[in-house]
Amino acid sequence: MNAQHHPRPTLATLARRALLRLGALGRARRSLSILIYHRVLPQADPLFPDEVDAARFEQQMAWLKQGFHVMPLAEAARRLRAGTLPPRAACVTFDDGYADNAEIALPILQRHGLAATFFVATGFLNGGRMWNDTVIELVRRAPGPRLELAALGYGSHAIGSDAERSAAIHALLDQLKYLEPELRLAEVDKLRGALGLALPDDLMMNTEQVRQLHAAGMEIGAHTVHHPILASMDEHGARQEIARGKAVLEEMTGAPVRLFAYPNGKPGRDYHAAHVALARELGFEAAVCTAWGAAGPETDPFQLPRFTPWDRKPLGFTLRLLHNLYRPGQTV
Repeated sequence: MNAQHHPRPTLATLARRALLRLGALGRARRSLSILIYHRVLPQADPLFPDEVDAARFEQQMAWLKQGFHVMPLAEAARRLRAGTLPPRAACVTFDDGYADNAEIALPILQRHGLAATFFVATGFLNGGRMWNDTVIELVRRAPGPRLELAALGYGSHAIGSDAERSAAIHALLDQLKYLEPELRLAEVDKLRGALGLALPDDLMMNTEQVRQLHAAGMEIGAHTVHHPILASMDEHGARQEIARGKAVLEEMTGAPVRLFAYPNGKPGRDYHAAHVALARELGFEAAVCTAWGAAGPETDPFQLPRFTPWDRKPLGFTLRLLHNLYRPGQTV
């Protein structure tokens, strides 16, 4: 009987295996990698080439499962504190509450047998739209070759190509991001009124999709109501945003909401120590930010770092994950 022939591993595969073995050594052995996603698009978006689409997300979940111990975030946070985390532990998280999380990401996660945590901003469910998506969709639909917004204080932008539209979007978002929440919404409404364009109202999840994720064994986490920059608010306003978002999700799912994600999430800029104290006081078990790095035994469980892997090839993806394991992550 002829021996079964197995193809010889490629150099890239051998390199990836060697790198993964290194990931079980030293600090990496006791570290937790938390990946952050927002959307999983049906197809690639030319305005946002780094945004993950379905095919790329499928690949990344396969690569992650091959080299890492993927686990639910609440369990991982508890085991990190207890010192019982497995080597190369990893979690998958999503922010904001986009409908494609349920429509596209969930089936992919289920095919790979993976759990994820979905941090939902409740104020945009059931037909709402985040302020940044209003800006994005306005620029996407605006007639070219220029977008004239000088009369509103937002300059003149070339939009004759996808690259120019993308640059215009980022410039406008940068101008608006750190305004006080009510002023920001008012300014975005001014832009929308001036351009008079029809915009989509199905970008975010509805109540049934949140329940669908919960019923499928996914963890639902809080992400405030209106996704404000907490550092731009007074303490009362921040407390209300965090507490109300938690309460709405608990009523929606009939289950405790144990995890929280700071909107935007940059330590010292988007949230401060007072907001960390609020998250503890309001009964969460852990919270995540967007400081790059991996969490270790010494990491504050209410400031767990996360990062976004954007690599399109398995070797680069693995290198990014392993490099991240040796970064402790910034806190306030």
